[in-house]
Amino acid sequence: MLDGFIRVGAASPRLRVADVDYNISEIIDCAKKASDELCSLLVFPELSITGYTCGDLFHQKALLDKAKKGMYKLAKETSDLNIIIVAGLPLEVCGKLYNCACVIYKGDIIGIVPKTNIPNYNEFYEMRHFTPYEDLGLVYVDEEICFGPSVFNCAGFGFAVEICEDLWVPYSPSVDYAAHGAKIICNLSCSDEIIGKASFRRDLVKMQSAKLMSAYIYADAGIGESTQDLVFAGHDVIAENGQILAESNKFADGINDNVIIYADVDLERLDADRKRTNTFVSDVTGDDYINSLTFTAYLPDITPSRKISKTPFVPENDEDLAERCEDILNMQAAGLLTRLKAINCSKAVIGLSGGLDSTLALIVTIHAFDKLGLDRKGIITVNMPGFGTTARTKNNAMSLASEYGCTLREISISESVMQHFKDIGHDPEVRDITYENSQARERTQILMDIANQEGGIVIGTGDMSELALGWATYNGDHMSMYGVNCSIPKTLVRYLVSYEAKRTKAVSESLSGALADIVDTPVSPELLPPTEDGKISQKTEEQVGPYELHDFFLYYMIRFGFTPSKIYRMALVAFDGKYDKATIYKWEEVFIKRFFAQQFKRSCIPDGPKVGTVCLSPRGDWRMPTDAKRELWLEDLASVRSDK
Repeated sequence: MLDGFIRVGAASPRLRVADVDYNISEIIDCAKKASDELCSLLVFPELSITGYTCGDLFHQKALLDKAKKGMYKLAKETSDLNIIIVAGLPLEVCGKLYNCACVIYKGDIIGIVPKTNIPNYNEFYEMRHFTPYEDLGLVYVDEEICFGPSVFNCAGFGFAVEICEDLWVPYSPSVDYAAHGAKIICNLSCSDEIIGKASFRRDLVKMQSAKLMSAYIYADAGIGESTQDLVFAGHDVIAENGQILAESNKFADGINDNVIIYADVDLERLDADRKRTNTFVSDVTGDDYINSLTFTAYLPDITPSRKISKTPFVPENDEDLAERCEDILNMQAAGLLTRLKAINCSKAVIGLSGGLDSTLALIVTIHAFDKLGLDRKGIITVNMPGFGTTARTKNNAMSLASEYGCTLREISISESVMQHFKDIGHDPEVRDITYENSQARERTQILMDIANQEGGIVIGTGDMSELALGWATYNGDHMSMYGVNCSIPKTLVRYLVSYEAKRTKAVSESLSGALADIVDTPVSPELLPPTEDGKISQKTEEQVGPYELHDFFLYYMIRFGFTPSKIYRMALVAFDGKYDKATIYKWEEVFIKRFFAQQFKRSCIPDGPKVGTVCLSPRGDWRMPTDAKRELWLEDLASVRSDK
């Protein structure tokens, strides 16, 4: 089970009501197909061995005996398959009839789990046939198969089973299962279809997986169940911690073929969230009715087929992206306006370079001033051309200030920096780190002094990606009085500015055009002279690496604590066709080295709002010693060298 990925499935096989042999044959067919796809855990619908809609036939001994024999037949005929099967059947235990799920692996019936909550309302009348499970103590079927609520521990992870209505009640059995270590919940269901129910069902599965920080496999009955009074759609859903990974089409063609959906669940991701969340209760005491059943199984290594986004900080759906952008801008603006109100301040000073970060800072400040009803002239934008400033960025900065109605000041730093070089004895022809950082610190000094002069505050422009890499001049652009972009990664900055460009197009074509051009401008601090034709010569991503890679590394390292080797393998999937193995390895190694070496800058950053799940504030989410050693992470990354 490489990197904690396990392939799971939900099946809606063709069935015939009360035809056990036929149903077993179709279940076996599904299991064989799923095993060939390297699926390790396959879940079937409620009462799938007999069919759910047998009605009073459930009181017929012939059907019950056949169902039990069918369970053993299923185990025997799948003994050569490397797959865990969870199927449903009616079973008589201790003189009562229960709606059950059997867990089968390699010819063994590992355990049998009864349904706890029996619906008896509207179209459901299960109480006519089945008994709700109540604690019977330690009970065995045929003297060897454990019967009762159980967590199945296999190959380093736990899973559990609940049945249909168990999900829909206020306190589901899966709550206790998750507390006892189950990371995957299987639900065998036969949920009839009525208008509006599918979306409710989907949301229920999605939110239960989020609440339990688990994966949730929901297998629904489809073609073959009796349509005497009801219709069944075979609506299968697989979710992981609030995210739908796979979903079948309702009323999929189950007449000619069985329906199976697959998803690759990341168990390490679930582990990370549970460990991080100290309110997630585990090892609940006083509920010994839950059996712990351990068995040995070989789970194959898989290359995850699940979608791994190249930009985990950015929603892929355009509609979601627009909503997310609006929420983020509002959160950033709320942080700033609250600070302005708290200190009774009506002026803000921004170093406006014509680059992405300062543009976003200006957009946020515009939002904050508008919400407070403040005059935009109180936003003092300062363009400070230096040795590397190009006409493109300067003109864009001037356009933004003019179109937004802000105050614009232009202050060249060339003479003051040359004087500084003279004062410290630095040769301006030596274009080293001193040459670059002197310009950044001069600009920060100007901004701070103007803020004092105007009675305002300096708005920080640096983003989270730069903080992660330490790509900021200490006590230069590293410093401000409020950093509105401190938890916005570079990949998201680009989308936020793009969103503003689209949003303002109807208001001002020239403003929208300037914003769009800024999005297309190469990322650069513009500290080195431009090329002979006046273009940007110093391109950040050529020096430090592609920001989309660094943001990918940052997200999975900080959000989930994944090992560098796992992040590398995930990057191979996400960036397949864009970056080769050697390139991904090179820049991940750079990321690790810079991340550890530059913590001292993150330890003293200005205040700023957290807007996402990843934040590097030393007062909030990320508290790391500045002298921590990076060797462990580099060694783990080096373990994949043979893959390069």
